[in-house]
Amino acid sequence: MTNRLLPVLALALVLAPAAAGIGHAQPAPMPVAGAADPARIAAGTYRADPSHTQIAFKVNHFGFNAYHGLLPGGAGTLAIDPARPAAATVAIEIPLAGVVTTSEELNGHLKSADFFDVAQHPMARFRSTSVVVDGLSARISGELTLRGVTRPVVLDARFTGAGVNPMNKAATIGFEATTAIQRSEFGIAYALPAVGDRVELTITAAFEKAQ
Repeated sequence: MTNRLLPVLALALVLAPAAAGIGHAQPAPMPVAGAADPARIAAGTYRADPSHTQIAFKVNHFGFNAYHGLLPGGAGTLAIDPARPAAATVAIEIPLAGVVTTSEELNGHLKSADFFDVAQHPMARFRSTSVVVDGLSARISGELTLRGVTRPVVLDARFTGAGVNPMNKAATIGFEATTAIQRSEFGIAYALPAVGDRVELTITAAFEKAQ
């Protein structure tokens, strides 16, 4: 075998496995299961899916930049009837011990009495009091309880999808919402005003049909 043939043989060995796969069946793509179609919503009570329900928060950091964190694992219920959407109610609890940022030291500090005081107040709670629907959007008025203080808040919500979850076959509804609070109103005054008082919240929630 000449030195000229060696590169040709090496290339053939590299390409052979790929060539052997030509014509083999490829895995079928997984279809998108949800769509923002109210006709897909079945009336009933739904439970929040903690694995796919998150609350992200944003606060100004010393006037330099916005700082973000995440509160995962919300649990609660949604009662909804597509024929009477304004009668929908939602109640949700958020375990504060799961707070996550990009700083382990800050994660621990946020759980302390300076901020959430998780030892005394492990949960934040939201309970709706009224819903005003406009197409796929809604303004959800309710009460937020944090550190034992309850204040009114309004969520600007949007229906994002309904359908059957392909993994567990549960009828599922998804929503996204935004709001903002003043943390000082809930007794969280640490490092004001260097760390901003206004906290913006972005919520994404999935609910699975319970009955």
